[in-house]
Amino acid sequence: MLPLARTVPETWLPLLLLTLVIGVVWYPPVAHAAAAGGGGLPWDTPLTTLKNDLTGPVAFTISLLAMVACGAALVFGGEINEFVRRIIMLVLVCAFIVGVTNLASALGISGAIV
Repeated sequence: MLPLARTVPETWLPLLLLTLVIGVVWYPPVAHAAAAGGGGLPWDTPLTTLKNDLTGPVAFTISLLAMVACGAALVFGGEINEFVRRIIMLVLVCAFIVGVTNLASALGISGAIV
């Protein structure tokens, strides 16, 4: 005799996924609304300003200085507390992120264009 939990066929998950995919594919108003673009959202301007501030020449210079300072602190710091070491690593990672963004844009590498 089969256990009670085995009475439901195990093919319900693929059938559910297939039904969802067909439902999404055959629902054209969503695609039409996505292709139409959209109006300006209230947070577009502040986010664009923040992006421009983080990718400018001043941010690149600050990130280079932060990389040098964090590297010097880690190399010549002696016995640093673990918390301070983690904060220095966090600043170093943030400096690398800002620096790589500027370096990639200088090399002509850009993000997705939508």
